[in-house]
Amino acid sequence: MTAPDEASPSPGPDVRLVVFDMDDVLLRYDVEARRAAIGRLAGLTHDEIERRIWTSGIEDASDAGLLSADAYLDAVAAALGVPFGRREWHDTRRLAMTLDPAVTALAARVSARVPIALLTNNGFIMKEHFDALVPELRALFGPSMHVAAEFATKKPDPAIYRRLAALHGVDPAAAVMIDDKATNVDGARAAGLRAHHFTHASRLETFLDGIGLL
Repeated sequence: MTAPDEASPSPGPDVRLVVFDMDDVLLRYDVEARRAAIGRLAGLTHDEIERRIWTSGIEDASDAGLLSADAYLDAVAAALGVPFGRREWHDTRRLAMTLDPAVTALAARVSARVPIALLTNNGFIMKEHFDALVPELRALFGPSMHVAAEFATKKPDPAIYRRLAALHGVDPAAAVMIDDKATNVDGARAAGLRAHHFTHASRLETFLDGIGLL
């Protein structure tokens, strides 16, 4: 009979943390649906919403930690010309998010072997709403759910990956990053992490199995 430790080989000794992106990895994020919903609230076209909130740099500033949650909401309201508070933000964000059960199941399997964390390019407003928006991810990741704003920069800056690794007490070389954007994968590798460019759950499963994490 095969010994238990032979049947379930342990992950490589260098892997001590696996980090998952949220949008378009753990869940499908429909940014166009979100922009359309904001447009209906403000009576503005899709192009105007994109220009006033995204092209203007408000989202980037929030993601990079330059705006508190209140400052971000105030900036959006001013850009739209209508009230825009936490309820409006929550409602327009929620409708754009659909969990991917295949990927969350893989994350759960990995968590049985090594610690896992979540890192998303989002601002402090998202950190406030994790529990309301994605309680399933909170149950899976616990306190290890991070927004880029916490680190005063955003992906793909290599500094964010090094700061995250340090927060979790691991060397960057002992961490793995999973992200849907090639530039973010490149940033993680530049910081010394192993990284996987996510395209589909089946390919992610092959990658994770190949490095002994399943």
